[in-house]
Amino acid sequence: MAQQEYQSGVAHVNGTELYYDIAGAGHSLTLAHGFLLDRSSWDDHFGAFARQYTVLRYDLRGWGDSAQEQAEPPFSPRQDLLSLLDYLNIQKTYLLGLSGSGTVALDFTLEHPESVDALILVAPGLSGYPQRMTESIQAFIGQYYGALQRKDIASAVEATVRFWTDGLRRGPEQVNTQARERITHMTIRHIQQHGDLMAHQQHMLPLEPPAINRLAEVKVPVLIVVGDLDTPEALEIADMLERGIAGAKKTVIPGTAHHPHMEKPEEFNRVVMEFLRGL
Repeated sequence: MAQQEYQSGVAHVNGTELYYDIAGAGHSLTLAHGFLLDRSSWDDHFGAFARQYTVLRYDLRGWGDSAQEQAEPPFSPRQDLLSLLDYLNIQKTYLLGLSGSGTVALDFTLEHPESVDALILVAPGLSGYPQRMTESIQAFIGQYYGALQRKDIASAVEATVRFWTDGLRRGPEQVNTQARERITHMTIRHIQQHGDLMAHQQHMLPLEPPAINRLAEVKVPVLIVVGDLDTPEALEIADMLERGIAGAKKTVIPGTAHHPHMEKPEEFNRVVMEFLRGL
């Protein structure tokens, strides 16, 4: 793509509206936010990456500014991404996905391998990974849904941020204050605009068969980034991806949990840029 100034727009695709920002020059790099966040979570990275690449960030359907129908039909976040890339005339991209969008990014790479040149998975999930109802997860779900039933959005968000952003081994006072406040604000905005975080995810059409038994099919360079204070499940998934994808590299950012990019943005940018420069 030719060099371009910062541009924001709305792509009308697949019966929805996807809001996006694009800037920079060079090879395409697409940023997909986590399911507690929106595209503004890349504020510390978007400009830095745009010095070297044509960077696209967007709000997934039902997050941030992007539309969500009141009666959401099943939809494929992978098809939404493919349609957005087509809309912007991007044939191939480096793809960076965080958390739930890490799951989407890996599944997209398996479904549309011709569209991805490299894959960066940050604190990713893994389709087909068995969900375990540990005591900590049960406690979080109970606190979250209990608060929603009381229409106490602030407490629902605090339970979410404590579980994911703080992690199980530290208190809020040990977390990057600015990052925690931004994540809290984004999560409040999501629930106010779109409702229950977890209910919306249930409308997503899964990849069949799932990625967990297909890791050997991934043929592009892969970087896995994880915080050492993330959940045991997230750390296990990172190890599974490193073992299962040929040539995959894993980097651990110490002192962070599920949102390492927001807690330590400079270190995160360095790790990503070193990987991309080495391609």
